[in-house]
Amino acid sequence: MENSEETKQLLETYYKGFAEKANWESVISDDFQYRGGDMTNTTPVVGKQAYIEIIKRFSQRFEAMRVLQMIVEQDKAAVIGNYDFVFPNGIKINGNVSELWTQKDGKLNSLTLYFDTLTFMNNLK
Repeated sequence: MENSEETKQLLETYYKGFAEKANWESVISDDFQYRGGDMTNTTPVVGKQAYIEIIKRFSQRFEAMRVLQMIVEQDKAAVIGNYDFVFPNGIKINGNVSELWTQKDGKLNSLTLYFDTLTFMNNLK
């Protein structure tokens, strides 16, 4: 299978499950690398289980998500995800997140997120 098509299928499986908050983990590699949430720290969080724990917390902050745009080139992809966030302080915000992916050996292998971390963190207080 061409890498671009494989990458696209992995992402479609991931985002379908991610939006439903279930059944997305199967496409994540065991040595997954995640960067996001703190752009001052570029050291990745490594491991599938560590990423699952991050998503358990993050999933509490969004009601819905949808993919606005996906560009796939071989084993890399750029996705714009749109999220309806709900914060403990009652504030609701709709925002876009830039998500850069790689895949390796038939699994999603890394993700780097870019988003407005200041607004996000201020609303968690």
